[in-house]
Amino acid sequence: MAKALGKDGIVGDWSPETYGRFKDLRLRPALDLLARVPALPEKGRIIDLGCGSGAVAEALNHRYPKRKLVGVDGSPAMLKKAAATGAYDRCDLADISVWDSNKQPALIFSNAALQWLGNHGALLPRLAGMLRPGGVLAVQMPRQYGAPSHRFLREFAAEMFPDRFDLERWQAPVASPTDYARMLGGLGALDIWQTDYVQRLEREGDVHPVRRFTEATAMRPFLEKLDEAEAARFVKRYDAALEAAYPAEADGSVLFPFRRVFIVLQVR
Repeated sequence: MAKALGKDGIVGDWSPETYGRFKDLRLRPALDLLARVPALPEKGRIIDLGCGSGAVAEALNHRYPKRKLVGVDGSPAMLKKAAATGAYDRCDLADISVWDSNKQPALIFSNAALQWLGNHGALLPRLAGMLRPGGVLAVQMPRQYGAPSHRFLREFAAEMFPDRFDLERWQAPVASPTDYARMLGGLGALDIWQTDYVQRLEREGDVHPVRRFTEATAMRPFLEKLDEAEAARFVKRYDAALEAAYPAEADGSVLFPFRRVFIVLQVR
């Protein structure tokens, strides 16, 4: 995580507050994932991989009060926020795509982080291989790429700025649950599921609430390649399309279905 959007949709330095605007909605999948983690080996630390601002640290500490908890993230701003919670025994600044553990963890827990990385067919088995026998890899990732909220971003970027966005060969970075079952099934006991969360988002001023939800995450790679004027045009079109795809309810709020995939692997 490196950058986020300002109030007008323009890219600036990363702000943990921008990502945390919908912290309760973003935390719920993490808690659902944690609830399905089986009993861990007697020894071993907990790794919060891609820990961000430390939103899940309290829940991890509550579940495993006697375990050492280590947060790992590639954003200095987010990691500073995570360290300030006081919930971690240590916070490590690292590129999570190449991160390696110097000791065998009992649990590698990753909430909404690995979707930013490619080649899951190599990445997830590599992470699983770091665990001690009986250890658990628990991963949650958004799988929202076919929904209007994410599809519009790709379609509009390719149409409006073809010199910067060649998406003809684009592939979703998160695979289907079946693909992950085939990918990881030989490594241990596997629990995989997919959930559609129907989220109710409240409107804030003139900005469509779905844009508010995506601006710190899905929108960021697109706006990073645009100047201020281009970004303003892009955001205006995106907002208009969102109004049609996610219309306001009687109370002014918007219903926003959001799909996530969950993986819990207990290695042999």
